Amino acid sequence: MTSATTLRITRRAADRLRSGHLWVYRTDLESQQSSSALEPGSLVTLIDSREIPLGTALYSSASQIAARLISRTPALTRAQYLADLRTRIDRALELRRQLVPITTSTNAHRLIFSEADNLPGIVADRYNDLVLLQLLTQGTAQDDVRVVLIAALTAAFAHERSSLTIWERPDPRIRELEQLPAPAPGPLFTTTLDSIAPDGLSFRTESQRDTDQAAPTTTTFALNGLRFHYDAASGQKTGAFLDQRLNYAAAANAVAASGRTARALDICTYQGGFALHLAQVCAHVTGVDASHSALEAADRNLLLNPSITSDVEWMEADAFDYLRHLDETARKSSTADNLFDAIVLDPPAFAKSKRAAEGALRGYKELNLRALRLLTPGGTLITNSCSHHVSLAEFTDIVTSAAVDAGRRVQLLSTHAAAPDHPEILTLPETRYLKCLILRAD
Repeated sequence: MTSATTLRITRRAADRLRSGHLWVYRTDLESQQSSSALEPGSLVTLIDSREIPLGTALYSSASQIAARLISRTPALTRAQYLADLRTRIDRALELRRQLVPITTSTNAHRLIFSEADNLPGIVADRYNDLVLLQLLTQGTAQDDVRVVLIAALTAAFAHERSSLTIWERPDPRIRELEQLPAPAPGPLFTTTLDSIAPDGLSFRTESQRDTDQAAPTTTTFALNGLRFHYDAASGQKTGAFLDQRLNYAAAANAVAASGRTARALDICTYQGGFALHLAQVCAHVTGVDASHSALEAADRNLLLNPSITSDVEWMEADAFDYLRHLDETARKSSTADNLFDAIVLDPPAFAKSKRAAEGALRGYKELNLRALRLLTPGGTLITNSCSHHVSLAEFTDIVTSAAVDAGRRVQLLSTHAAAPDHPEILTLPETRYLKCLILRAD
């Protein structure tokens, strides 16, 4: 019989865990079992239909992901979980020191990537001297987890002899799904007010955080030698797409190598990541986004880089409407004045669920079809998808279909994924989400 600290799951779910996955969906719980006695965020032992233990998980009373496996050891205590947590955090930070060492040209990266670092429900991004922390589950949005994280992060920054401020900024949508309370507005830690203590005792209480007004919320960070502004109070959970860091550079290199560098177009530019990198090699760059605030941030980022002398303009517009207008105008014209030597497509995730994948593919098809029509012969297309429900094969097929319909012969120059500070786990397809194709169109 199951107890108040166990969850019995279906055979399908048990097989998925044994194959290396970490999630148990609410539909995977045995129908005859009640989980109402479990405390939100508690540690539970998962058992299969034969009552064979599979390991320990963090339980959520609200999310469709009812449990996230944290250990193959059953009946793990909270103290054991926290000890494992510190070891895994230290391992994740060491991996970043190896893969993305802090330099004057790049001092921002993802420090912790949830399941990809065997730390379900925890994400941390670094922007120079600011760290943005997301605690995304009922089991991790707890003060004991915050203490462990602060101890590990302060120890790492003490080794660098660098200043540090840690802000907790959960994703609003996930917070709603997990029914998490909003964090106190002040920082978890800041060297402007606290001393770095490797034992983690510098954790600021909720009342201290609520009244603290002195900690920095803004910084300037570097990616590939370019400077960007970050504001922890802006309401955005991140200030840049750090996962695109290497793809920004690869895009600029491919366009420079093409020799066609007159005009570039960056669709869904957000805060100008691709646009500013292309402006290093192109004479004129247009960045397009539907968000006025994002374009304001992009313009601030442009001003931070006076070495960029190209003509850069920002356009507030819907991506589909704007490309449709350009496509129709170009097809009515007999000149190449409305064409571009390089086009970037970097839309937000179209498919947030499996059911949305079909519609997402139609959206990708339209964007890529119109972009290919707008490319000069020999022009470069950099096309991206961050929908993990759309596989690399599916995305490549839809771009291929767009090339056929556009009547263009297209060469695939290179295929890219997220930067290595966003590692992929082979048994977790959800970590394999970003696809970037760099193409040359005849």
